[in-house]
This record gives sequence, structure tokens and C-alpha cells, in this order.
Amino acid sequence: MRHHHDSPGEESDEEADLAPSKSQKKRDMEALQSLGAELVKLSRERLRKMDLPERLLTEVLEAQRLTANGAIRRQKQFIGKLMRDVDAEPIAEQLAAIRGESSAAKAEFHALEHWRERLLENDAAFTEWLDRHPDADVQQMRQLIRNARKEAAESKPPKSSRILFRLLRDATP
Repeated sequence: MRHHHDSPGEESDEEADLAPSKSQKKRDMEALQSLGAELVKLSRERLRKMDLPERLLTEVLEAQRLTANGAIRRQKQFIGKLMRDVDAEPIAEQLAAIRGESSAAKAEFHALEHWRERLLENDAAFTEWLDRHPDADVQQMRQLIRNARKEAAESKPPKSSRILFRLLRDATP
């Protein structure tokens, strides 16, 4: 610990501890670049719905337009640099929500796919589905299952299987 006779130009130990290290600054910059790279992967429509500063949105859309790898890399670095001047927290939160939505959507899709496979494989699954979804249209489902099995057996396009999937999706709240 230094004492009061330090020269005015020197930092105290406490002040030095508060300043981020060079490696911490580099990690922060890489995190911002990573957020920027994630933005570049989003659709234009999704980007426009986000609450992004105009300049950042413009540069992200520009990065999507580029084709040369070097230019894309430089543009992503520039986006990372721009993000130093914006509040990155709300952007990070929005990206996390988008990732969450997509992982939840994937899980739901796989669950419905699994139900469809089970329904096409055995009738016990149909009874189980009806127990869980008493409002289901029994006749329509039976017909679709029959048709889907027939289409599969005859190597025809899975038209009924697709309709069955939509029916299952619509029945799931």
C-alpha cells in the first residue's frame, strides 16, 4: 500500500486493481465480436425486429452482403468495435431469447416427430394419444394413420404422414 507522499501522476494500488487487465479487455472484445457474429447469422427480418442501434444494424446487414472471407472477417471485427459503444446487454439478452426459442422449438418438433413415429408403428400409441387429447378427431386420425402406413409400404410420398404431423402440432397447446 502506498502512502500519501506518492506523486500525483501515479495510480494507487486500489485504482490499478479497478482497471481491467489487458487480457480482460481482449476477452471482452472477443465476447462483443462473438455477439456481433451471432447477429450476422440472423435473418434480416429477425434483425429488423430487434432493438438495434441504426448504425449497428446497417453494418450487420452489410456483413451479410459480403462474400469475400477477408472482408467478412474485417466487417465482423468492425461490428465488434462498434458494439463497444452500445449497451451490449440488451442485445445479448435478445440473442439468448432467440437461442432459447429455437432450442424449445426443436425440442417440440422432435417430440411431435416421435409421437408420429409411434402412432405409425403401433395402435397402443394411438390409445395413449387419445387419453391425453380427448378432443382429437378419432376418425380423421385413424384415416391418416392408415393412409400414412399404406404410403410408406408402397414407397409413395408421405402426404398423410405430413398431415398427421400438422394435426399433432395443432392439438398440442
